[in-house]
Amino acid sequence: MPLNQDNIRLVFGLKLKQLRLDKSLSLSDLSQLTGLSISYINEIEKGKKYPKSDKIIALARAFDVEYDSLVSIKLSKKLEPISELLQSNILTELPLDLFGIDPADLLEMLSDAPTKLSAFIGTLIEIARNYNMSVEQFYFSALRTYQEMYDNYFEDLEQEAEQFLAHYEVPEEVILDDKYLADLLVKNYPYEIQFIDEKKYPELVGIRSLLVQRSDKLRLLISPQLDANQRAFIYGRELGYQYMKLKNRLNTTHLVEAESFEQLLNNYKASYFASAIIIKGPILAKKLAAFFEQPHFDGEALVNMIAYFNSTPESFCYRLSNILPKYFGISQLFFLRFNNFAGQNRFDLTKEMHIARKHNPHTVRDEHYCRRWVALTILQELAELQDKGQYAHTLCRTQVSHYMDTQDKYFVVSFAKPMSPTPNLNVSVSMGIRLDDNVRAKIKFLNASEIPQREVNETCERCPSFDCKERMAAPTVLQRKHKNEAIRKAMMQLSGEH
Repeated sequence: MPLNQDNIRLVFGLKLKQLRLDKSLSLSDLSQLTGLSISYINEIEKGKKYPKSDKIIALARAFDVEYDSLVSIKLSKKLEPISELLQSNILTELPLDLFGIDPADLLEMLSDAPTKLSAFIGTLIEIARNYNMSVEQFYFSALRTYQEMYDNYFEDLEQEAEQFLAHYEVPEEVILDDKYLADLLVKNYPYEIQFIDEKKYPELVGIRSLLVQRSDKLRLLISPQLDANQRAFIYGRELGYQYMKLKNRLNTTHLVEAESFEQLLNNYKASYFASAIIIKGPILAKKLAAFFEQPHFDGEALVNMIAYFNSTPESFCYRLSNILPKYFGISQLFFLRFNNFAGQNRFDLTKEMHIARKHNPHTVRDEHYCRRWVALTILQELAELQDKGQYAHTLCRTQVSHYMDTQDKYFVVSFAKPMSPTPNLNVSVSMGIRLDDNVRAKIKFLNASEIPQREVNETCERCPSFDCKERMAAPTVLQRKHKNEAIRKAMMQLSGEH
C-alpha cells in the first residue's frame, strides 16, 4: 500500500532524526552544517514539513549519504516495524478521535522516540502474527474497546431510535415484530425481501442474510432457517443503516472480512439501533425493576420476557448491557458467547465484552476454560437433551461463580439454544454481574438459597483444585508460576548468604 503524504513526511522525519542521533549531532550542530534553522529541522523531524530539493541536498551532504537514499521511503532495520504499521491501513482507517487521540499527536509520538516505539510496535506485530491476528481482528478488538470505554451505552443512538419510532408513529405500547419491521423496510426504502435459494446456491447455506445492491433496488436475502425473532433483528439493522444514512457498510456478517474499521463501526451502530427499537429501553427497565423485586429467580419468566420483546437471547443480553448501567447503576458486567457442536467437548469463546473492568472469565488462548462455568454446563445439558429428543425451547440457567483465591463473585445467567441455520451448532450467551452491596440491594432474589454456587477458575492450566472432576488439563501455568517463585526465593536466600 502506498504511503499518503502525511506518512511520507513522517518517514522522512524519522530517517532524518535517526541519522542525526547516529552521528551524535544536536539540532544546533545540524543547523550549522546545513544552514537550516533549528525550528525548521525540528518541524521536519516531527513530520510537519517536507523540505525542497535544495535543502535535501544540504542535509544529504551533512550526513554524507546519497540524495536518493535520504528520500527513499525505506526505513532502517530499527524502524522497520513503524514502516510496516504506516504502510498498513490501520492508522488511516481507525477513527482515532473516538479514543480521544489526535492523529497529529500520534505522529509526533512516533517521531519523539522512534526506536523505542518501533520496538514496542514490533512486539505487537509479532504477537499478532503468532496468533494469526488479521487487521480485521484488530478492528474487532478496537471496536470492543470503544464499546467498553462508554459502558456500551450511546445516547445519540438511543435518540436516533426514539426519533425513528416517533417519525413512523409507532405506538408506545407496540413491540415490533418481524412482520411490522419488514413492512416498514419495504414501504419506506427500496427493498425487496426474499429467502435464499439454498438448493440453487448451496455455498450460501449457513449465511443468515445477504444484501445485493442494485442501481434501483436493494435485494435482502434471508436464510429460510431463521426464526421470526432473528429475522426481526436483521430487518431492524437494515432500517438502522437506512434511517441513519450509514453508507459504508457490511453486506453480510457471516465470516465477515471488513474492508475498514468504519464498516464494523457502522454495523455496530445499525445493530445497536435494531436492539433499541425492538427492545425499548424504558419498557425493559420497568419490567426488569419488577423482575428484580421477586424473592426467587424465575428463569421461565426471563425467557418469556425475551419472547415478549420478539428478541433473541443474545440481543436481549446485549440490550441488558446498555440498560443496567443507565437505569440501575449496575455497571460491573461481562457478556460472553460460546459456540459448541453438540457432542463435542470443545467450547469456543466467540464474543465477549467487559464493562467497568476486565472481568473473569475472558479469552485465554490455547488453554481449557473451566468446565464449572454455567456458560459451558448449559451447553452440555442442551446437547444431552437433544440426544434424547427432549429439547423444546431456550434453556436458562444461573450460577453464582466464586473465583478461587479471590474475592470476586459473579451472578451469571446463561441461555442456550441451537444456533440456526448451522446444523448441530449450539450457542450459549451469558450475562455476568459482579456482586457487591449495591447489586444485592437492587436484585432481591440474589439472597435466595436455590441459586447454585460454585467455585470456579479461569482455566484448568491455572487452577489449584487438583481433585476437580471436570479438569481437562494439568495446571501447567500454575506449576510454572510456582517453580519461578521457588527460584526467586532460592536466589534471595543465596543473596542473603553472601
